[in-house]
Amino acid sequence: MMTTLLDRRSVRAYQERPIPAAVREEILRAVLRAPTAGNMMLYSVIEIAAQPLKERLAETCDHQPFIAAAPWVLLFLADYQRWFDYFEHCGVPEYCAAKGQAMRRPAEGDLFLACCDALIAAQTAVVAAESHGLGSCYIGDIMENYEIHRELLQLPQYVFPITMVCFGYPTEQQRARRQPPRFPMEAVVYRDGYRRLNGDDFAAMFRETAEREFHNQPFIGDTANIGQHMYVRKFNAGFMLEMNRSVRAILRAWREEE
Repeated sequence: MMTTLLDRRSVRAYQERPIPAAVREEILRAVLRAPTAGNMMLYSVIEIAAQPLKERLAETCDHQPFIAAAPWVLLFLADYQRWFDYFEHCGVPEYCAAKGQAMRRPAEGDLFLACCDALIAAQTAVVAAESHGLGSCYIGDIMENYEIHRELLQLPQYVFPITMVCFGYPTEQQRARRQPPRFPMEAVVYRDGYRRLNGDDFAAMFRETAEREFHNQPFIGDTANIGQHMYVRKFNAGFMLEMNRSVRAILRAWREEE
């Protein structure tokens, strides 16, 4: 297990080799045993099987062609719709009315909790897949273009696509690819409270990244250091601006009274 966790890297190129049905089923069985808040299983999973749908998602998720080439794609949904429908099925609106109360609808805290459930389920799938020799790559860009994805995937009000994962057997090049550097433990793990980092901390935090990723390599555009480079390339990039717009849209939809 530790070898699996420590050796993992994202895989974006796959062998033209189908994943056996028995392997897919075992991974999904592991997903159903993932930790979940109050054993409520506030998530759902959609297998993206139709090739035209994969190709469409490859475009709407920040134009990433490898999504369309992935042998298996799972979409993980934060899902409170199933429970809300069940509450209505069980007469909860009438129960509340008899008590002179308004039935509570899912709110922001419910959404965040469901997102936690869905992400835990996704990571469980990723680890289970690694045990079968499969590589994987998370697609956070599924949070973009909420209105398109809502229509494309028939998502009701209290369902939000929080992440998508591509799976497949890695190519030899992907197996041999070096893991990208991570921050040192001191920059991430604190004790008994949060610690703001200073200049020396940041220098240590990015030392390996600077040596490996930016050795003799210019920063993007007219940026002068890693912070400016990452601000332009990631934080203020068009896909992140769209993702924030899209998340605001789902929050508005989540709050609306039907």
